[in-house]
Amino acid sequence: MALWMEAGSEPKTEKELADLDAISALKESTALELKEKGNEYVKMGKKHYSDAIDCYTRAINQNALSGTDQSVLYSNRAHVNLLLGNHRYALQDAENATKLNPSNVKALYRAAKASFSLNLLAEAKGLCEKGLQHSSSNEELKKLAKQIDIQNSEKERRDAEVSKAVSSAKALVSAFETRGLKIGKPMYQELTGLKKPTLDRNNILHWPVLLLYPELPHMFSEGCPPLPWDKENAYTRDAVELYYEACAGVCLSKGDILRYLLEGTTASQVEDFGNEESGSAHCSTKGSTSQVDTARWMKINEKRTLYNVLKEPRFVVPGIPVFWVVSRNSSFYKDFKSGNWSPPELA
Repeated sequence: MALWMEAGSEPKTEKELADLDAISALKESTALELKEKGNEYVKMGKKHYSDAIDCYTRAINQNALSGTDQSVLYSNRAHVNLLLGNHRYALQDAENATKLNPSNVKALYRAAKASFSLNLLAEAKGLCEKGLQHSSSNEELKKLAKQIDIQNSEKERRDAEVSKAVSSAKALVSAFETRGLKIGKPMYQELTGLKKPTLDRNNILHWPVLLLYPELPHMFSEGCPPLPWDKENAYTRDAVELYYEACAGVCLSKGDILRYLLEGTTASQVEDFGNEESGSAHCSTKGSTSQVDTARWMKINEKRTLYNVLKEPRFVVPGIPVFWVVSRNSSFYKDFKSGNWSPPELA
């Protein structure tokens, strides 16, 4: 009997030929019945989609239909996988369908739709174009092609914004290095938010600056009468001094500085910065060990430029410059200068 024939052997008798024809006809009939049953399950709704996939799979495994009909089976299974959100499986099935029948427009559409869902925009666009070559009036393909074009435009716009943000951040890092500035972990972001330095087209750095008043709940200006809480009249303009905290924080690497600068931008999710990632920013606070250098609070000469202050050896910029405003006439001044006072931790 033909059922017991070895694989690859040829039938030798009319009986064997008849048996093979009967088996082929049975398998073909079974495949067609499974295909129709699968179609019925699709019409019955989502609860029966898995049954439909099972029917199409069994029909495909019969391997009894022509290439064109097999293409339909793969395309139908791709359709159900799309409905279930199994986009990767849907794409595989649709691709198999188009290999068997390159003019299967439904399979081309389903492959394009699955590619689009997987954000494979170039592939989706190409598949739409192939489909429209076979069916130029196909409205589903036209609609999908428009969606792909819109998504492509949005991706190009977003990529351009990311590229611009990364370029600007790298230019800032270069400006820090050129100026010998040390950038540490951002502090007091509860107060500053996402404010960051900027670099203009003339290569000039512009810094937001945070002024903190350890004792002052209110601002004051020169010529104003003493504030009600200032019983000692300590906070006069000539008594106010500015300080920065020496070696406040650890210097960041180039990669970490770039990540900080990109916070809040369209490029905030960028992970790879190429050569910038492996570089480390120059950050040495070594030098003189005099009493002045070992002090925690460093007094600032207000007549100096911000740039000259920032490049002092012991100034590590905590994201943006932070300066402390105190009065030498205040009773608080002694504790501040001695290092016995520490800034409160912000929630």
